[in-house]
Amino acid sequence: MVSGSLMRMMPPCWRPSVEGEDLSRGDDANGRVDGLLWYKDLGDHVTGKFSMAVIQANNLLEDHSQLESGPLSLYESGPHGTFVGIYDGHGGPATASYYGAEFTTENGGMSADVINKAFLATEEDFLALVRKQWLNDPHMASVGSCCLVGIVCSGMLYIANAGDSRVVLGRLDNTYKEVKAVPLSSEHNASVESVREELRSLHPNDPQIVVLKHTVWRVKGIIQ
Repeated sequence: MVSGSLMRMMPPCWRPSVEGEDLSRGDDANGRVDGLLWYKDLGDHVTGKFSMAVIQANNLLEDHSQLESGPLSLYESGPHGTFVGIYDGHGGPATASYYGAEFTTENGGMSADVINKAFLATEEDFLALVRKQWLNDPHMASVGSCCLVGIVCSGMLYIANAGDSRVVLGRLDNTYKEVKAVPLSSEHNASVESVREELRSLHPNDPQIVVLKHTVWRVKGIIQ
């Protein structure tokens, strides 16, 4: 998701199902299926052990997730790490699956600035795709996705978020022998006053950019 050379270490770690598919328990090439639950067992990666699970709520799975581990560029000499992406789609899976298609790096390092540029470049690329296709497929103009990523590289954990997903770290408290939840990110949605103010400043000529509907603030009265 950073502009530059493509990195493809392993397939995106998601498995959407389709209407009419037999969802009985069984094995999948990239994981295991148990009804509407898909999961990938704990496995070794560059920066530790990871597992992943998806519970499908709708007939059409709009969300996607991704787990990549290995060099963070096409060059083996570059830094190695693990990339986890969670894409909470709405209006359809097109945006979420687009986000999960590639992860790239423009240089040999990893930083907050590199990730920030990745988000901006990915959004602009997808908007260009929408502008190109929306006359033939107008539904593309109403499809979107949150984007939440975590990158472990060189002993550092990077978290980046656009939307109302949240990262929570489970930390073992040795004193009480309990796992405590530590939030590492905050949601961006219209219920947050600063987000509403930002939307109003970006759209000064649209008095309906945020609307209080049934006691819930929504963008254009539709989504949070």
